[in-house]
Amino acid sequence: MDLTEGTFKEKNDRAKRMMLWFGIISLIMSFAGFTSAVLVSRNREDWLSDIEMPNAFLISCVLIIISSLTFIFAKRALKENNRSLTTLLLIATFVLGVAFIISQFLGFGEIISSGYNFTGPTSNVTISFIYVIAFVHILHVIAGLISILVVIYNHFKQKYNATEMLGMNLSATFWHFIDILWIFLFLFLKFLI
Repeated sequence: MDLTEGTFKEKNDRAKRMMLWFGIISLIMSFAGFTSAVLVSRNREDWLSDIEMPNAFLISCVLIIISSLTFIFAKRALKENNRSLTTLLLIATFVLGVAFIISQFLGFGEIISSGYNFTGPTSNVTISFIYVIAFVHILHVIAGLISILVVIYNHFKQKYNATEMLGMNLSATFWHFIDILWIFLFLFLKFLI
């Protein structure tokens, strides 16, 4: 299909999907840079190789996986025209996303209580990478939470239905991406640091 074919709405919807995928690809490239820097830095003399990932980071994996499931079920409920269940599941997704961020900061607290800070005399390059990677990911989770708030608002305004779900689909795609990204980052940090 020619990208210039279709109604204005069809072209606009394609453009929005394409912009999301450009954003996701740029995020993949950014985090590929971070993980490459970790792999190169592992050869440094001051690299800590026996770091235990905080338990809160594992808990955050569970929270983010459940949040993806609630988003999937919210879309399914909307397709079945169950608006109240959709609302409940969207709010649950948002709350789980907030719990994810709280869990991440609890993980930072675990790192600090182990005696490592982001900067200063108690910092280390290994720990600094963990802080940077996790914090940059948190920023993207916040962007995802903002998109979920927009979806919730539009859902209350009844802009979505079984056949008109573009905004919800875009938000869900981004949310699932940052969820999968965290699982990858957690496993990368756990097994390659």
